[in-house]
Amino acid sequence: MGHTSVRGNADKTIQTLLPEDFTVAELLQDAGYSTALIGKWGLGDEGNTGLPNDQGFDYFFGYLNQVHAHNHYPDFLWRNTEKVVLPNKVEPSPFPYMSFHGGVAKHENRRVYASDLFYQESLEFIDGQGDNPFFLFLSLTSPHANNESEKVDWAHGMEVPSYGQYADLDWPEPAKGYAAMVSHIDDGVGKILSKLIEQGIDENTIVIFTSDNGPHEEGGNDPYFFNSSGPFSGTKRALTDGGIRVPMIAWSPTRIAANSSTNHIAYFGDFMATAAQIAGVSAPEGLDSISFLPTLEGQTEHQKLHEMLYFEFYEMGGIQAVRYGDYKAIRSPFHTGDLALYNVVDDPKESQDISDAYPDIVEHIEQFMASAHEPSPKWKPSAGAAGRD
Repeated sequence: MGHTSVRGNADKTIQTLLPEDFTVAELLQDAGYSTALIGKWGLGDEGNTGLPNDQGFDYFFGYLNQVHAHNHYPDFLWRNTEKVVLPNKVEPSPFPYMSFHGGVAKHENRRVYASDLFYQESLEFIDGQGDNPFFLFLSLTSPHANNESEKVDWAHGMEVPSYGQYADLDWPEPAKGYAAMVSHIDDGVGKILSKLIEQGIDENTIVIFTSDNGPHEEGGNDPYFFNSSGPFSGTKRALTDGGIRVPMIAWSPTRIAANSSTNHIAYFGDFMATAAQIAGVSAPEGLDSISFLPTLEGQTEHQKLHEMLYFEFYEMGGIQAVRYGDYKAIRSPFHTGDLALYNVVDDPKESQDISDAYPDIVEHIEQFMASAHEPSPKWKPSAGAAGRD
């Protein structure tokens, strides 16, 4: 899960030439924003060049390593480059290939819930900004499971301080944990919105809340118990819409109409251009990024569209997918599998392959797949789940 706040002076225009390898944080930092990442980073670790403070974030608190971030009760976190020791006691990871700080804390050894710290840090960061524009990326780990719990018989992966209102329901224990995690997110994000209002900066702030993938089947969680994929098929790691179509909520009292909705199709890469437009700066050239700010502000007549969106997933032999208008194509394994085509408007479950009826569309999508794919020298078909997050 992710929660992003961007605040600045909407009347101020800054034009800056930026290199193509800038992160969103570097773009906004260069534009005069204070930047913070709180929660999961997962793109670097101690002692290497991928640390958040080297990638545009003035302040960082959380997990560096994505396996470490499985554990909601870790025995340490990071504040910038300093290790912060926590009173939780963690049993080592039972997965041999997840030895990067992975593990599970027994119930009696759980003292501090990481997400509670993330919300508190976020509130303190907002408090400390005064009139300065800021970019806060709250990268939540809930409702991700602690995957290491799958190898122990005394815990499930939906780690949460309390089941709360769900404790006495006749549900499986992981389902209670999942529901409590979602309610915990609601409560934490609510505190952040209240802080923005309390500080009198809500009318000059845009908040975006979204997720990185569809529902998961890890740590004992059953995504079908709550029908978490809704009308779509598939879960996390699938390239059907149940795996890659995620919710996004945007909030701004002055710029986004309440109770409005849109069918505009965007992807995470579009946030670069969107953040640049909000801040009044130029996004790096040559990126496949289209601002969706016109849609947020209800100016759909100015909204540009992608001709196609390309997805690929390197596990399970490699999977490719393309969204093209009303159509979705999926192929597995890479390059050699048959391409299946679906009309996802008429067939949201992607159950009827119509590729034989539309050979021209199939050919067009295959050409796009070939141009969009860039081979990774480190990928091997036998890599399996070694990259599991």
